[in-house]
Amino acid sequence: GPTVWTGLAALVASVAIAPLATASPTLTVVAAAAVALAAAVALHPPLAAFVLFAVTPLIVGIDRGAVIPVLRPNEALALVLAAGLSARLSSEIVTGRPFRPRLGRVDLAVLALAVTGSVLPLLWMQARGADVTQDDILYALTLWKYYGLYLIVRTSVRSVRDVEVCLGLSLAAGGIVAAVAILQSLQLFGVPDLLATYYAPLGQTRALENMRGTSTIAAPQAVADVMTFNLAIAAGLVRRGSRHRTELIALSILLLFGALASGQFSGALALLVGVVAFGYVTNRLTTTVLAFVPAAIGALLALRPVVDRRIAGFDSAAGIPPSWVGRIENLRTYFLPELSSGWNWVLGVRPSARIQGPTDSGRDWIFIESGYAWLVWSGGIPMLLAFAYFLWTTLGRVASVARARADAVGGGRQRGDAGVASSARRDPGARAGRAC
Repeated sequence: GPTVWTGLAALVASVAIAPLATASPTLTVVAAAAVALAAAVALHPPLAAFVLFAVTPLIVGIDRGAVIPVLRPNEALALVLAAGLSARLSSEIVTGRPFRPRLGRVDLAVLALAVTGSVLPLLWMQARGADVTQDDILYALTLWKYYGLYLIVRTSVRSVRDVEVCLGLSLAAGGIVAAVAILQSLQLFGVPDLLATYYAPLGQTRALENMRGTSTIAAPQAVADVMTFNLAIAAGLVRRGSRHRTELIALSILLLFGALASGQFSGALALLVGVVAFGYVTNRLTTTVLAFVPAAIGALLALRPVVDRRIAGFDSAAGIPPSWVGRIENLRTYFLPELSSGWNWVLGVRPSARIQGPTDSGRDWIFIESGYAWLVWSGGIPMLLAFAYFLWTTLGRVASVARARADAVGGGRQRGDAGVASSARRDPGARAGRAC
């Protein structure tokens, strides 16, 4: 069975890494840990999702090559988990279990986005005779990495209980990220200095001291997004009647503080959109907004230094924060001219969403920093349409599942929704994979 084949694979891998013991003891320990984790995932597939949810938010901000050559630690972790799941699948096929891969609408939407953001622009660059750089290849692989993470979760999560564990681990990791972001933004307890060793965005330690919570994710916008997602999870579990209602409410407040500690106007907007979306999906818009407003006011007051710093930017001569002026100028100077040249706006310019900064600018890279401009820059009109299809498909799927399921997969129904609950109990599998 799978246990025998997994043991044999682990034995072969152990023999393969044995010669490293004398050359690099540290590398040997890391390789042995990777083999052990892959073997554990092969024996218990849900472990892959558990590790992904618990660890990724805490290591994703570590730069490429800072700890592991070539790869980011989160990329290496995903590869190890994928190897364990692949070993499990291979053993099941060898033992006669049928393999029936399926592609749903979500898969097709993600694949369309990945193809239009990688294959088409690279072919268009070849047709124009443009040089394809390593940066283009790495950016082209980004959406495929996201799809790989989606497949890891969909493959390994096999029951409602697995979903409950994943949600709990996501909340725990999100709470840690929030706490670090809050302390960092308020410049407390030397947290910025602690982050400087591994979590400085692109190695820029000054970015840790501008009162914007980058935390262990190394990007304030991403911190706000992670906080918003986890806030929706916590709110859904509270509405579902969780036994840990008090803890979830306290955690929700912490997550709200973490989102605002990012110091991003776009993060605050994402938080507001998330609150409205949650209220709409759960048919409790008024109640959700009324619960959110006082908590948001309290967070703004507690984070007054961060808020004052952001608002002070509007006192500039341009009437908007200098960072906004810089982003607009970057678009006008470095990206829009090339994007509007010829037919580039139709099929895109290149997958890489950044260019090397001029020598006198003091910056290694200049980023687009505009989501829709990035879509057109990378894949032109096809990628823009693929993104619209992705939004339509995934939002519709998430809303239908949240409204139909009474368990952790839906995460938004109350115990009193007896009709839906009984329907879910009659579902013999109630498998989380069917909701993905």
